[in-house]
Amino acid sequence: MIGRAIGSKINLNNPDDPKAVLYMDCVGDLLCNAEVKSLDNYKQHIGTSRLQHSLNVSYYSFLISKFLHCDYRSAARAGILHDLYLYDRRKDKTEENHIFRHQREALENASQLTELNDIEKNAIANHMWPLCKGNLHYKEAYVVSAADKYSTALEFTVQFGRKIKNKLYTI
Repeated sequence: MIGRAIGSKINLNNPDDPKAVLYMDCVGDLLCNAEVKSLDNYKQHIGTSRLQHSLNVSYYSFLISKFLHCDYRSAARAGILHDLYLYDRRKDKTEENHIFRHQREALENASQLTELNDIEKNAIANHMWPLCKGNLHYKEAYVVSAADKYSTALEFTVQFGRKIKNKLYTI
């Protein structure tokens, strides 16, 4: 099962932590799904799997939306599903740019997996904003898009930090 979002001290499997329990109430069914679990087989950013990245985006979307008194459940679910495309972007070369393609495929896959509300659909379809000229209609969609950028930056920082630390110890 999952452990924690990168940068977080909260163990999301802790049944005694009210924040972890509330979060898992929002996304636990998705995290148990085989298709979502398969995201662990795809590399996302340096040493981060696509599942870990999606968990990061989901958890930070949950926290921010809860703080802003938004629909934190929809934001958390959209975060898990925002990169639910099942191809390796480094190997699967097509005419269509990955930035545009993966949002559409993630939305199609997520729609087949579970019933999505309008907030979730909008957040998944437009999470690459402003790189893609999407229409973010909900606060939660902005939150998921921002959490995606934050999580990506965090993942690169942590991975580069580990590489630098390992090189320093070999000197």
